[in-house]
Formats: sequence, C-alpha cells, structure tokens
Amino acid sequence: MDANEFRSAAKQLVDYIADYIENIRERDVLPSVKPGYIRELIPETAPEDGEEWSAIFKDIERVIMPGMTHWHSPHFHAYFPTANSYPSICADMMSGALAVIGFTWIASPACTELEMQMMDWLAKMLDLPQHFLFSSGGKGGGVIQGTASEATFVALLGARSKTLAENDNNKQLLTKLVAYASDQSHSSVERAGLLGAVQMRLLPSDESLSLRGDVLREQIKKDRANGLIPFFVVATLGTTNTCAFDHLVEVGKVKRRIYGYISMRRLPDQLSFVLNLGII
Repeated sequence: MDANEFRSAAKQLVDYIADYIENIRERDVLPSVKPGYIRELIPETAPEDGEEWSAIFKDIERVIMPGMTHWHSPHFHAYFPTANSYPSICADMMSGALAVIGFTWIASPACTELEMQMMDWLAKMLDLPQHFLFSSGGKGGGVIQGTASEATFVALLGARSKTLAENDNNKQLLTKLVAYASDQSHSSVERAGLLGAVQMRLLPSDESLSLRGDVLREQIKKDRANGLIPFFVVATLGTTNTCAFDHLVEVGKVKRRIYGYISMRRLPDQLSFVLNLGII
C-alpha cells in the first residue's frame, strides 16, 4: 500500500466507522456465534502473499462484526462504556502514525512531556494536593498505565519496593508484607497481590457494601500482633458490581496511623468527581 492507496483506504474506513457509530443501535448487542467461529472463516495458516485492501475491508463485516459485542450500543448495559469518541479515534490514528516509544525523554520529548502535563491536568481536576504534581518540583507525578488492573499492580509494586527499601531491602520481609482491600474489590486487586507475592486481605464490607475504618483497624492490629507488616490499602471508589464506595475518610485515617500506603481503585464515574468539584 502506497501513500495514495492509504489515502483512499483511510477515507473508506473513516466513512465506515462513522456509519457504524451512527447506526450501532440497529445491530444486535450480543453476537450469536459460537466459540471457534473465526477458524471457519479465515485460513489456518498465514498467507504467503498479501491481500488487496478491498478484500480485507470486506472481512470486517464477514469475519469481525458477526462476533462483536457492541459495547457502545445504547442497548448495552453489562459494563461501563469504554470511553470511545470521534476525537479519540482521530488521536489513535495520529498515535499510530507517529509510533513512538517514550521510554526516555530523548526517545520522544513530546511524548514524555505531554504525558507529564496530562497527569498534572488530571491531578488538578481531581483537586489532589500540590505534591502529587510533576510541576511541584518534588517527587510528584504519575504514569499512564495500559489498564486499571495494571495501575493497581504497579501501585502495589511501588509500595512494596519502598517498604523493602526502608527496611534495608531485606527480601525475607516479603513473606510478612500484608495488603488490604474490600471484599467488593475488583478481581484484579487480589490478582495484584498474587503477582506481587504478598498477602492480600479481602475485608468484609458493611450493609452498604463499604469497607469501614474500624474493620480495617482491627485486622491491622491482629496482623501486627502476629508479626506481619501492613503496607498497602486499596480503597475502592465505585465497585464494578454495585458501584459501592468504601468509606475513604475512615480508611484514610487508619492509614495515617499505620506504616503503609493507600491506593484508590476502580472508578467508573471519574467524571462525576470533576463535576462535583465544579471544574466543568
């Protein structure tokens, strides 16, 4: 595909995308295919020669669409939407064209600095303290992760690493580290504990499905009495199943009385925080 062919194919695809989004309500939300359906529609081995764009384009409807669950359909209510939009589609096109890997500043100064600025924007929209910002001149700042699950895992690893560093990097302490979360937390929280090789306590929630401070406090006391080291608390704000909120004020007060770190997980309604702060 040369530049002219790309222009033609891209225009065709843009029209297809716009038509798909405008008419998505007319499609069945759930597919009627059975597992393994694609094997019957495409070759078992990769072709030695490429196909024409016209053939590939036809495969979108022939192969892909029959197996699509349409997350952006107005009739889809299983989960929260995946935050797609026309501007984000344009951004994906530009990102794919630039195709940078921002692992250092010099690898792509624009990529690195734009991410830093966007993280500061987000922190300000959520009214976080100044020390959370890159622009604070301290150790603040953040990194955009690929998924919410990845972000939870990275937060746990960061807390684990800092805890070990403050204890002379004694790796034997790994078996004593213990983290806490609500029993309403997303499964990725428990998975983060497994991957991080630390104990993860899933504490019982109250009748409103919230984790309360007294429950957390009592469990920490028991664990300390048994020689364990509390180091990490996951506060859930908007659970996937019920959109329940842990009692953040109480949990935060307990955290301030222990040696550890707190992470906030799963926020399907982030925009409501911005709206409630009167920023938009």
